[in-house]
Amino acid sequence: MKKKSLAIVSAIVMTASLLAGCGASGSADKAASTAATQAAADTQAADTQAADTQAADTEAAAQAESASADEATQVSGEVTAAGSSALLPLVQAAAEKFMDTNPDCTVTVNGGGSGEGLKQVADGSIDIGNSDVFAEEKLDADAAAKLVDHEVATITMAPVVNKDLGVTNLTTDQLVSIFTGKTTNWKEVGGPDEAIVLVTRPSSSGTRALFKTWALNGAEEASNEALETDDSGTLLQTVEQNKGAIGYVALSYLVNNADVQAVSIDDVEPSLENTYNGTYKVWGYEHMYTNGEGSDAAKAFIDYITGDKFADSVESMGYGVASKMSEDAVNSHKSN
Repeated sequence: MKKKSLAIVSAIVMTASLLAGCGASGSADKAASTAATQAAADTQAADTQAADTQAADTEAAAQAESASADEATQVSGEVTAAGSSALLPLVQAAAEKFMDTNPDCTVTVNGGGSGEGLKQVADGSIDIGNSDVFAEEKLDADAAAKLVDHEVATITMAPVVNKDLGVTNLTTDQLVSIFTGKTTNWKEVGGPDEAIVLVTRPSSSGTRALFKTWALNGAEEASNEALETDDSGTLLQTVEQNKGAIGYVALSYLVNNADVQAVSIDDVEPSLENTYNGTYKVWGYEHMYTNGEGSDAAKAFIDYITGDKFADSVESMGYGVASKMSEDAVNSHKSN
């Protein structure tokens, strides 16, 4: 293309020179010069158009190749997961996006509590058991040994109270006294003259196990069967509707939630930043367990939830990225 265009320009310039040599007027010289300039501009435009066409062709080929590769790697089959209510929102969001790119794969996600999820994956009734705690804490050694642990995120737990109560901070000792039933009125810990209403979790709850270890120093939580739930949405609603209520939920349930008040512990706010730097202690790893290595579809789904394509969703939903945990934070949990 460039050689042909240069030949045209040369021909025009030669013609202009002949005209000038035959005694043509200055206006002929000017016309020839203008024609040569126009020809050069046309040449540049043609070259640019050719380059654009080539780039478009290259991009189209790359897109076609990418689409072909995506289609070739699409997953089919079914995946069933259940367990942790704290991890539930993240797994549900991942499932929706995963199915968008893998329309031949169905992912079904339920709650039920960490203990129930671990029990079901151990007996083979589901593909993935979601848990806030290690399998060894809920299953016997033989059953736990058959499971493969996939740590997908970290989770931060926060005490929550009714937002009209006026309590925003509690010491660890006050928190232990409240949840073990020793302190029964908010005026005993600097709040109003209001009876404390515990909203508790069942014994199967991984959230309860994590909160017991890291917020209550291992103390056994008092039972309140009338207001016991492992559904974090129900717990939040109960706290919102009862002025004296207190419970605890994963930080993921408090993203954009102004209906309850998150409570600091020993003047440290429950936040991702404070979890990462090790100053806030009430956190744990989120696990997705498979029985053995799991099915191809289950492995593909777990790879997706821990992969780069879904990474931005993890923190935006209130979960932590394990690789961001400071050495102090990690070591504090190893020593317990």
